[in-house]
Formats: sequence, structure tokens, C-alpha cells
Amino acid sequence: MNKKIRTKEVEALFEAILTLKDQEECFRFFEDLCTAGELLSLSQRLQVAKMLRGKSTYLEIAEATGASTATISRVNRALSYGEDGYDLVFERI
Repeated sequence: MNKKIRTKEVEALFEAILTLKDQEECFRFFEDLCTAGELLSLSQRLQVAKMLRGKSTYLEIAEATGASTATISRVNRALSYGEDGYDLVFERI
């Protein structure tokens, strides 16, 4: 993980997230924590990652999700060179 984000505060955030028991608790916590735009951006990135793993083209992804090519490229870079977090989640859902 990027050492710049591995802080006590981020660890505390992750610990808080890990206490959530179900989707309803996630909705409640994240609605308080994030703006609607931030949540929609995060969910969009997850959808982009799913579509990239499904071999969709950038154009197909942009049309389906409304994501910019910059966002799609950023997610693609994370899939190629990141910490495999997306794949870890995809294996579990």
C-alpha cells in the first residue's frame, strides 16, 4: 500500500468499516461519511473495473457508466499495477 495513505487515521477508518455488519449499516455509515458524489464516484470505479475485467472497451464503459476516459484509464492502471484490491473483492462477490 502507498505509504502516504498508511496512517493511523486511515487504519482507524478501515477498522470502523470492518465493524459494519450488513449493507444497511454500510449505507448509514457511508451516507454520513461521504457526499453523494463521492459515493457515486466510488461505485462508478468499481463498475468500471468489473467492465474492464470483462474485456469491455473504453467506449462501452464510458457509455454504460458515464465515466471519463481519464477515470477508466486510472482504474485500468490500478488493475494492472495496483495492489490487486479489485481482484480480491471480485473473487469474493
